[in-house]
Amino acid sequence: MAMAAWQTQLNRCTQLVDELTDEKWMNEIAPGKNRGIYLVGHLAAVHDSMSDILGTGKPQYPELRQIFLQMPDRQAEKIPSVADLRKVWTSVNARLASEFSAVPEAEWFNRHQAMSDEDFAKDPSRNKLNVLINRTNHLAYHLGQLRLLK
Repeated sequence: MAMAAWQTQLNRCTQLVDELTDEKWMNEIAPGKNRGIYLVGHLAAVHDSMSDILGTGKPQYPELRQIFLQMPDRQAEKIPSVADLRKVWTSVNARLASEFSAVPEAEWFNRHQAMSDEDFAKDPSRNKLNVLINRTNHLAYHLGQLRLLK
C-alpha cells in the first residue's frame, strides 16, 4: 500500500511537471513564496537523497543538496535550467523505482541509514518504510503547492 501511495503521488507530480511550461516553472506559488523551479528542484534533491538514507545507493546529483535543501529560493548564484531539472526528475525517480523494487518486503522494516542501531532499538518505527511514507507525504504537500501554478 505504501508503494502504491508513493507511485500515485509521483505519477501525479510527474504529470504536472510534464504539463507545466518552462515559463510557469519560473512563477511563484504565491506572492513572495517559492518558485515552481525551486520546488521541483527541492523534490528532486530529496528524492535523490533517498537512496543514501535507504542504503540502496548514493545520490547521483549531490550538487542539488546545497541549492535546493540548504538554501532558500533565489539564494544560489546559479541553478539548473528547467530542461536540466526535467531530466534530473526523470532520472532520479526511475532509479528509485528500480531500487525500491529490489528491496525485499521484510527489509522495509529495518532501520534506515540516518539513524544508529541504538536509536532504532529505542524506536523501531523509524524504519525504511517510515522514510517512504514521510517522503510520500512530503511529495503530496509540494504537489499541492505546484498545482497552484496552473
